[in-house]
Amino acid sequence: MRRSIPVRAVSVSGASMRPTLRDGDACLVWWGRPPRPGDVVVARLPAGRGLGVKRAAFQDTDGTWWLRSDNVGVGTDSAAFGMVAAEDVLGRVLLRYWPRPAWLRRSA
Repeated sequence: MRRSIPVRAVSVSGASMRPTLRDGDACLVWWGRPPRPGDVVVARLPAGRGLGVKRAAFQDTDGTWWLRSDNVGVGTDSAAFGMVAAEDVLGRVLLRYWPRPAWLRRSA
């Protein structure tokens, strides 16, 4: 029996995570891995916005997450759509593998 590896590839769209990630970057995501503050995550965004790559800023006492863009002048984040339910934070971005390979680090 084979074990499923919970790592998936995602492609970044837009400039909201510059300079950390750029439009077209390809990343590996540890699906189902709970984030820590400062991690870059993939989340199901509210109000039909689809999936997004954002930074987990902090977790409230009710378990919801405040997600932010690294490039605050571009895109939307929790300042526009509010807190995101923990079950909608789908995984933690581990690394960018194309075009400039690099491990992602948590921000301070």
